[in-house]
Amino acid sequence: MTIAAILGNKGRDVVSVGPTHTVAEAISLLAAHRIGAVPVLESGKVVGVFSERDVIAGLASGDTAALRRAVSEVMTAPAVTVDPSDSVLGALSLMTRRRIRHLPVVQDGRVIGIVSIGDLVKYRIERIEADAAAMRDYIQQA
Repeated sequence: MTIAAILGNKGRDVVSVGPTHTVAEAISLLAAHRIGAVPVLESGKVVGVFSERDVIAGLASGDTAALRRAVSEVMTAPAVTVDPSDSVLGALSLMTRRRIRHLPVVQDGRVIGIVSIGDLVKYRIERIEADAAAMRDYIQQA
């Protein structure tokens, strides 16, 4: 199964920030939308990803001035992205190797969605459960 199928189920809405937004503004977006990360877009192109981890790293020293810094100063860049035709297992493998939890989905140079590790794991569990149910039905009919 592909990333496009995941987006088909969850939707393609993307909340994003610009590189000049402040960390405080980005945190407000994360909280308002109850999400863990947003792509950072400049002229429609993904230049990074801002996540909860970036907030923690910025505040780790105890200096709250980090909240006034530009997102571009603390975001994770370059962004690791996937194509809608990429496989779910390939994306899960990429996330595991790179130790990341969110992947912007990019097609023809523009963001068309974002997937989280939770989205991908949910899909895998649903597929495993469906396969198990099909196997039980097959065995019961035999």
